[in-house]
Amino acid sequence: MLAAAAADHCWFVVREQRRKVTTMAKDLNKVMIIGRLGKDPEMRYTTGGSPVTTFSVAAGRQWKDGNGDAREETEWFNVVTWNKLAEICNEHLRKASRVYIEGRLQTHQWQDQEGQTRYRTEVIASDMIMLDGRGPRDSTPDEDYESRSSARSSSNRNSADIGDEDIPF
Repeated sequence: MLAAAAADHCWFVVREQRRKVTTMAKDLNKVMIIGRLGKDPEMRYTTGGSPVTTFSVAAGRQWKDGNGDAREETEWFNVVTWNKLAEICNEHLRKASRVYIEGRLQTHQWQDQEGQTRYRTEVIASDMIMLDGRGPRDSTPDEDYESRSSARSSSNRNSADIGDEDIPF
């Protein structure tokens, strides 16, 4: 009786695994990039009034080749943002800003003036995180870093010692 129950149990597990495989077989189109903007974002509006901001992000990688020589490669990504995210990117990002972008890939196809088929692959962003300071758009990321670090060091020099009674927990 126990062997029959164990056999039934094994059959059930195999059947469940088979069913999990078929229900888990979904497509995935997801991109995550950390890099720097190649130039300031450009915002425009569709005929329907929706804001669209486009910019390019460079993501580099380094490795050593078979001879032990250091190698470097940069990949450029065309990023498109829509609606509120487009407005935020246009307002806060600038050339050389370091960002995390999450989204999906989308490829457009068209015919150029010579009749050649052209393709453009873009990242349609769904999320963006600024990885450097939130300074004004007309300053550079390096200026933001310098102003934050100098403010931090001056506040550390001027702060009084904090005793245990000053900690709220």
